[in-house]
Amino acid sequence: MTSHATPNQRDAVRTEPALNIAPVEEMLRLLSRAIRAQLLYLENNPTYQKSLELLRSSFAPIWAQSEELFLEISDTQILWDGTPVVTEAEKTADALPWILYKDGLRELKLSRGVEEHEIVALVQVISKVRKGGNEDDLLTLLWEHEFSYVRYRYVDVSFDTALPIDPTDEERVKLVDPAAMREPAQEQIAPAGLVSMDDFDSTLYFLDENEVQYLQKAIKDHYTADLRQNVVFVLLDVFEQQTDPAIRDEVCQILDGMLVNMLTAGQLRAVAGLLREANVAAVRAREITPAQRELLLSLANRMSEPTAVAQLLQALDERTDLPPQADLNELFEQLRVSALGTIFGWLGRIATPSVRTLLESAADRLAAANTSELVRLLTTNEIEVALEAVRRAGSLKTAAAVPALARLIQQGDPAMRLAAVNALSEIGTPGALQHLDRGLDDEDRDVRIAAVRALGSRNVRQAVQKVEAAINGKRLQNGDLTEKMAYFEAFGALSGDTGVPMLDGLLNKKGLFGKSESAEVRACAAMALGRIGTDAALAALRRAGAEKDILVRNAISRALKGSS
Repeated sequence: MTSHATPNQRDAVRTEPALNIAPVEEMLRLLSRAIRAQLLYLENNPTYQKSLELLRSSFAPIWAQSEELFLEISDTQILWDGTPVVTEAEKTADALPWILYKDGLRELKLSRGVEEHEIVALVQVISKVRKGGNEDDLLTLLWEHEFSYVRYRYVDVSFDTALPIDPTDEERVKLVDPAAMREPAQEQIAPAGLVSMDDFDSTLYFLDENEVQYLQKAIKDHYTADLRQNVVFVLLDVFEQQTDPAIRDEVCQILDGMLVNMLTAGQLRAVAGLLREANVAAVRAREITPAQRELLLSLANRMSEPTAVAQLLQALDERTDLPPQADLNELFEQLRVSALGTIFGWLGRIATPSVRTLLESAADRLAAANTSELVRLLTTNEIEVALEAVRRAGSLKTAAAVPALARLIQQGDPAMRLAAVNALSEIGTPGALQHLDRGLDDEDRDVRIAAVRALGSRNVRQAVQKVEAAINGKRLQNGDLTEKMAYFEAFGALSGDTGVPMLDGLLNKKGLFGKSESAEVRACAAMALGRIGTDAALAALRRAGAEKDILVRNAISRALKGSS
């Protein structure tokens, strides 16, 4: 029977020192597994019986620490002594915290002996609630069983269940005692010779709208439910329990066939679940040999091979309906790191923009989780893969890629050098920015422009002398207006007042024979002075106010307006 625990008793349970959470985590994992097995197998099935046996044995290390196990329950977590021992990312129908929480359960206390006397009943109650379709909720089922080793606290779900439990609020928090709540049955005997209509079950001829909608939803859920995941669980349970090599080989062959079928059907989440559970079983299965473990892990290995990944990406590009981003992310997370290069190589070939967006997001997650592989791909001989790796390194701000990117600025084709400059600018760390000035001397115009713009926008002041030298050099004099403007604006951003005399000379001074600089150079100098924007810079601009050349005059006007 459950009993009324006083606040002091509850606090005493909470304040017990946490010695080791691993046994509690293992017990709850085995509890979830037993609940799943109860839904999948008959009670005499060896797999179901084995799951109960493992669950019972998991309590021994817990009782070595304490006589009672007190658990607090939220919508996504189960906590022991304030520490999460179960955490679920989503509130799904098969998540243990949500199964307990949604019907109002907030605290659960298990006492020594529960594993021998009541754990089977507790598994059956929770599995019945998880299965759904019954009228009774979790609290009603717990109350009906009159547990002696299970105590629980709940809140009335008709109130706001989001509020924290206040042990002093007796109106909202119910302390369950089934004996106190159960009223004695009152038997009513009808007089002899009289027939009472209550003795007969009435026939339900009509259903109200809510009941019709419920039945329609139940039928739809039944026919649309994907049973593949349950089949995968059953097969992997067989793999873990049966040590016969022939049985385990057959299970892997069946899983391999299911993997192909699910890929063909576009069931990406189911494929990810199969690979994930196979990896877990390869570690957890008892008496597993290295050859058997490799056989199970080969599912993910083959899925990560270039041919398989390429076929998957091509199929995604040809699909008319897009898979959910979460499903694609989950599948990519189960692939081996070797698949990253194939994915990078395919991103440039994807014809559908929406599919490319999905793949880029999933590739970013995979690259962020495998930085060393991302850095390795920067120097691969496959140009498409290396270019995509450079772009991903920049967008992810991967500081570990800076040395490799710095080497790429001085080697490779212009497209690679340009991508490396942009990536270093995006990373933006001091170590990355100090390499950008190497691009100022590049043979390619686009690389030079990208480098000088990055230096100016990132305010890399130590590069000002190199930018000034380029302005006075012959290469820039023969360059086009776009390149000249990029250099002058960067110089204005980096130099400040110290650059005003040089710019003033280019804009206002004339040579020995009355010639001045070209109109393009003078216009660029005016824009740079406007970028500086100090009093000295504005005074230099006003001195050129009577300029006749329209290009220079327009530049002076724009610079003055931009500084005002």
